[in-house]
Amino acid sequence: MNPYNDYYTKLKNFMDSKSVEYQHMVYETSCHSVDDAVLASGEDKDTIVKSVCMIGDKGDLIVAIVSGNSRASTSRVSKALGIERPRLATAEEVLVKTGYPAGGVPSFSYPAAYLVDEKVMEKEFIITGGGSVFALIKIKSQDLLTINNGKVARVRK
Repeated sequence: MNPYNDYYTKLKNFMDSKSVEYQHMVYETSCHSVDDAVLASGEDKDTIVKSVCMIGDKGDLIVAIVSGNSRASTSRVSKALGIERPRLATAEEVLVKTGYPAGGVPSFSYPAAYLVDEKVMEKEFIITGGGSVFALIKIKSQDLLTINNGKVARVRK
């Protein structure tokens, strides 16, 4: 039995409830890093997105979604939300607050303030974490923004 089945089921149920087109792709090899995801999917780094989890000063989860070639900026996140500069979440905090392991976190489906970098929205489709380090989800960038109720802002360095 695959130890990630519960994550996949939870994510599939969420996606199916949103009535959007998506592809949930599960691989034999790890997709933990952007380079791994590029190798597994055959897509380029600009199509792969990272969900960088941060913690605000009140313990709230903030997710900066940036393309695979970019790095998230805590100062730009701070400015976009009008808050103190957040800190990066630990792997344990990521699992507790998102319900998914670091390296497989999707860009939606859990309570957070989502900031989608404007460069991500230039792509018709993006690929994000699929619930484990062995899975990815392909979705239209506009659907991503709709289902996570995100705010578009420049959050990359």
